[in-house]
Amino acid sequence: MASVMGLLEERETAARAAVEELQAEADRILAELGVAEVVLERRVIARVELAEALAAGDNAADPPRLEVQVPAPPAHVDRVPVTGATVVRRREEMTVEGLAPEYRRIVELLQGEPGDGEGVSAKELAARLGLELVPAKIGGVRSRAKRLVEREWLRASPSGRFMPRASAAPAAES
Repeated sequence: MASVMGLLEERETAARAAVEELQAEADRILAELGVAEVVLERRVIARVELAEALAAGDNAADPPRLEVQVPAPPAHVDRVPVTGATVVRRREEMTVEGLAPEYRRIVELLQGEPGDGEGVSAKELAARLGLELVPAKIGGVRSRAKRLVEREWLRASPSGRFMPRASAAPAAES
């Protein structure tokens, strides 16, 4: 019986690791997609501007209006991360407003916690975010929280609980 339990635990650990790897890969791909769409938008604007400038020729004061076909946005626009979806390393002058909504919600939730020093587990975070408490959702929250720890937006205890980042010193008032 113990060997069966050990085997099940090994399989669960392997599945959990696979979920975390896939979540990280999905986050990376979404970030790359966001960057690629920004590049595409810039190139479309550049093409339109160039066409208008060439059409104006010597009469730059009254440029003609050209009809340029702008490609329609992809159907999956609602799933594209907002500007800043890549979690940047935190600097003192930065606010949570520079984070993508899913990361911002985690930081704001933890900043609103009473400072008991104990921290919040990934499962508790998922519950407070209103997510279904299934391994995939909890793993996704854990992955995001770990990324926020790596980028110095949050702290993590040795037991894996997450806390808001403590200020090194109180801010001086000017």
